[in-house]
Amino acid sequence: MIKSVCGYCGVGCGIEYESDKLSGNSSHPINKGTLCLKGASQLGSMGLDSRFTSPLIRKSVDEDFRDSSYEECISTIAAKIKSTPKEKVAFYLSGQLLTEDYYIANKLAKGFIGTNSVDTNSRTCMASAVVGYKKSIGADFVPLRMDDIFSANLLILAGANTAESHVIFHNKIKKAKKDGLRVVVVDPRFTESAKSADIYLPIKVGGDIDFFNLISKRLIEEELYDKEFVKNRLNGFKALKDGLLSLNSEDMLKGCGLTNEQFEEFFSLYKESENIITAWTMGINQSSQGVDKNLSLINTHLLSGKIFKKGNGPLSLTGQPNAMGGREVGGLSTMLGVHLGFDDESIKKVSKFWNTKKIHNKAGVCATQMLEGDFDVLIICHTDPIYHLPNRNKNEALIKKIPLVVEINAYDNSQTSQFAHIMIPATPWGEKEGTQTNLDRTITKQQKLGKTFKNLKADWEIFMLLAQELGYKKEFDYKEPKEIFEEYQQMTKLNSYMDMSEASYDELSSKPFVWGEKIKDFLTPSKKGNLFFVQNLNLSEATTQQYPFLLLTGRTRDQWHSGTKSANVASLVKYKALNFCEISPQDAVRMSIRDGDELIVSSIRGSLTTNALISPSVREGEIFIPISNSDINYLTNDLLDSESLQPDYNHSAVKIEVVYKK
Repeated sequence: MIKSVCGYCGVGCGIEYESDKLSGNSSHPINKGTLCLKGASQLGSMGLDSRFTSPLIRKSVDEDFRDSSYEECISTIAAKIKSTPKEKVAFYLSGQLLTEDYYIANKLAKGFIGTNSVDTNSRTCMASAVVGYKKSIGADFVPLRMDDIFSANLLILAGANTAESHVIFHNKIKKAKKDGLRVVVVDPRFTESAKSADIYLPIKVGGDIDFFNLISKRLIEEELYDKEFVKNRLNGFKALKDGLLSLNSEDMLKGCGLTNEQFEEFFSLYKESENIITAWTMGINQSSQGVDKNLSLINTHLLSGKIFKKGNGPLSLTGQPNAMGGREVGGLSTMLGVHLGFDDESIKKVSKFWNTKKIHNKAGVCATQMLEGDFDVLIICHTDPIYHLPNRNKNEALIKKIPLVVEINAYDNSQTSQFAHIMIPATPWGEKEGTQTNLDRTITKQQKLGKTFKNLKADWEIFMLLAQELGYKKEFDYKEPKEIFEEYQQMTKLNSYMDMSEASYDELSSKPFVWGEKIKDFLTPSKKGNLFFVQNLNLSEATTQQYPFLLLTGRTRDQWHSGTKSANVASLVKYKALNFCEISPQDAVRMSIRDGDELIVSSIRGSLTTNALISPSVREGEIFIPISNSDINYLTNDLLDSESLQPDYNHSAVKIEVVYKK
């Protein structure tokens, strides 16, 4: 029997494989044997017709690809990098990579090519949470774990639809509810998660800061905050207090779109709850004020002292299987490695560890700005930026200007491939080995479940071969992922609070390791948490007479991003259609729309075709289209948060036209 870990969402469920059968690992601490339908279907994705198995190359995107080899592709890339200024080279990585893949790519780019433009599609998911944690508690560290809900009295789900995006965690929530946990869902849309909540708060799109500020203001006004904790362990209380007391509570209530009765029902529950967890994901992060939303949320836990205590704290929910591992390694353009930045002392440490003198002291270009970054070489690995970046028409025009676009992928049906010059196949889940970190710091080993198809190479091998072709054979001489992980473990010792060196690689598939369990206090220089006063500045795109609807986006339970894998597995296309548009009954009546009518939805940036689904889940003036519609980002706004540079996916102004009546 082979023990491994699921390759879909950030929950990180353990699996077992034997005799061509896949099941949940009953001894794994995360899922204890349960799996969602996506996780249980993964064997089906390994044999898909869309598997990419042969290297391809062409000089121009106007030409057809011709068959190539790993050797020719890597030689061509290396030659181009050698003749290109280092600041013109970028690596666009993915939360689908394993930690060892991330490590080699990051080491090569930052340590030896000399470019810090190494970023990941996690930028579009979790960057606002990363910045929020760093500013408030001192590091990109999640200060609690999923099972803390069993010690909590109240769970607030804000902009998080766990019933569809984190299914096994939602099963834990339902179990905890039977033991007395109360659940409040804060979301503009009446989601599957809201259906089982004790209280549903239909917040106005963009009203999150007003909501959390209102909680903090009431804590201060009613002197319900933890005075001793605030005095001894926090900075910034006076500025927060003065700022909040200057705001009008009625205006904030209006800003979050709730009635006084709705808020008071919630706040009564809040006040009587000793242990509180607030969990959130893209609904908070994907915003032009994503960092401020995170800070306003974390403020409530700091004020109440409900942090670094069992059953309490701010719990960000990562979407991808190894988004956390990528952040730990340093796979973001805003950090060097192992949570170290580009300060002189960090560069000195890492330069000595890697034995290099090529590390640049300025942050690189992030993923959401790479296509307009004037690069000559862009290496894209296991992600699909043409699909997932906002304002797709703009991005299609930009990527055509890049002289060399390389795509490393396991499947040949990405939206980006039509703009690539070189395509290199890599092993997918089930055919590679390495480690990944789930959303609450649990490191598990992903194992091979069978032979590697057609002797394809793992991502770390591809990056290693590129490094060797560039002349760094001694510095990149690895025989297996274990060597890479153990080198990475030694590197984590450069940062005092990262304790990954205590893990045993050989035991990780059967005995996952949770890092950071000894951290029970703030990681700021002052060893105190930081409060920040933030306001709702209403920076998102506003509706107009021409574009009167607000577009919401999100996942559905059985689909994964653009559906590269999941849309081709028969069992995963039964639950919900890939393409639909939820519209309120009121708007449907007003526009004479019926279920199934074909619609064109347009923004000032582009348009797509979809089918009407009349649903009371969305409010009047709002629509919802799932991200399994691969054209979704023709509509979305490329407005970014000024600090996290994460896009504002959930606040785009659109219009609807009926083109065909069913």
